[in-house]
Parts: sequence; structure tokens; C-alpha cells
Amino acid sequence: MITRTIAGIVALLLLQGCSSAPHFEKSFGTAVRANLAAQTVDPAAAANTNPANGIDGAAARAAHERYQRSFIQPDAAASTPLLNTLGSGK
Repeated sequence: MITRTIAGIVALLLLQGCSSAPHFEKSFGTAVRANLAAQTVDPAAAANTNPANGIDGAAARAAHERYQRSFIQPDAAASTPLLNTLGSGK
């Protein structure tokens, strides 16, 4: 009898957490929506079907190829580890 009573009380205490949904403020999430809107430069950019202006095809291709080659042969100065230069006194 006592174990049933204790079990009932424990069950009621556990179910008490599910008794009501949280009540959020009216402005809940406004900061997130404001930050997202601030990061969006042009929301209608995906609907733009016009090509980009300002650079011709040959120049764009050359720039892209230079960019791709930069990963094959990286700069020698950039490959020096930072830890080696800190303790060397240079």
C-alpha cells in the first residue's frame, strides 16, 4: 500500500513537468530574425536571371585558374609555421 502511494506521488511529480507548455514572450526570436535579415544583402538575388556584369569571360577564366593554381604551389612564406618563427628571435 505504501509503495503504491509513493509510486503514485513520484508519477505525479514526474508528470507535473509536462502539465503546461512554456509561455514565451511576444518578441521571442526577434533578435535572431533581425540578425538574419541584417546578413541578407539581396533576398531576391536567386531570382535574378541576368548574368553578372563587370568582367569578361577570358579574364574571369584566368582569375579562376590562378586561384586554382595557388593551391598547387602555395607561397613559400605562408608555409612557414608560426611556432618556428616565434622562438627564433628573427
